[in-house]
Amino acid sequence: MNVRQIIFPEINRAELVCAKIGEVSAHPGSVLVKTAISTISAGTERANITGDPNVSATGPSEVSFPRSSGYNSAGEIVAVGEGVSSVAVGDRVVVYWGKHRSYNLVNENNVVKIEDDSISLNTAAMSFIASFPMAAIRKTRLEMGESAMVMGLGILGMIAVKLLRAAGAVPIIAVDPNPERRKIALESGADHAFDPYEEGFAERVKEITGGGANVVIEVTGVGAGFNQALDCMAKFGRIALLGCTRSSDFTVDYYKKIHAPGITVIGAHTIARPEHESHPGWFTHRDDIKAVLKLCAGGRLNLEELVSEVHSPKECPEVYDRLINDKSFPIAVQFDWNKLSEGED
Repeated sequence: MNVRQIIFPEINRAELVCAKIGEVSAHPGSVLVKTAISTISAGTERANITGDPNVSATGPSEVSFPRSSGYNSAGEIVAVGEGVSSVAVGDRVVVYWGKHRSYNLVNENNVVKIEDDSISLNTAAMSFIASFPMAAIRKTRLEMGESAMVMGLGILGMIAVKLLRAAGAVPIIAVDPNPERRKIALESGADHAFDPYEEGFAERVKEITGGGANVVIEVTGVGAGFNQALDCMAKFGRIALLGCTRSSDFTVDYYKKIHAPGITVIGAHTIARPEHESHPGWFTHRDDIKAVLKLCAGGRLNLEELVSEVHSPKECPEVYDRLINDKSFPIAVQFDWNKLSEGED
């Protein structure tokens, strides 16, 4: 089957191309989803297009092109393979671990039906990404009334702020050098927003929290951010490392910053999950996506307000050029595949 797909044919270049995928009839247990909206995950996709060798936590570190990306999308099922029972043609679904493609052919286990008609496909196309900080927060075992801090306010950090608000953390401190992102964080539910480079940053956090943050979601993925977060923590605090590390500049005084104060450091990459069955603190991808959708349907979480721009996939060269070079690239940008002309999908 012919489809349209965004690929990175070489370093620092994106292109919308014609591609082929299999037929659903040849893949029992699979579904064919016509994509409506897909969402850019800025950090992961910047690493992919720039040829970062550390883009995958499990795959090979060799840099090779072409590459593709785009793991969160939403659309409508147009065909199902033999044995599919959980969804049907016409269902609106979230697709996770798909691609920026006009159609995705995936196993039925990689789609989640959107049960509530009030949820837009723009929102649904962010639900998988939102499950990443949700899992990190779960792993910290946050209790209502505990203080929390988010280091780094990209798409994952900003959603973490919103989820911490829904989970009952107080106060919530958002941290980023970018003043515009600090402003958005305050509008998204943070109680305070700080520049980590300001003098006395750690002392201010400890003063506001009465001794330090109980929970920290670290999303910068850099050593300086991790170090600063440790300086802000309460005794027996828990820090979830959600940001993907793209460098090796980690130099930490483990004795004084982790060992002595009893800090728990948690690996919170989204692949560190149970595969089949959720249990307290550890949910599967599917169950976390469902939880995100429930929060959105219940009016307790608004993801769509983080979306600043929606583009046609044809505009991908310019969009990704900005992603590479513009430090003020928006928090959330989406592709609307309905903007392709008839016959181009």
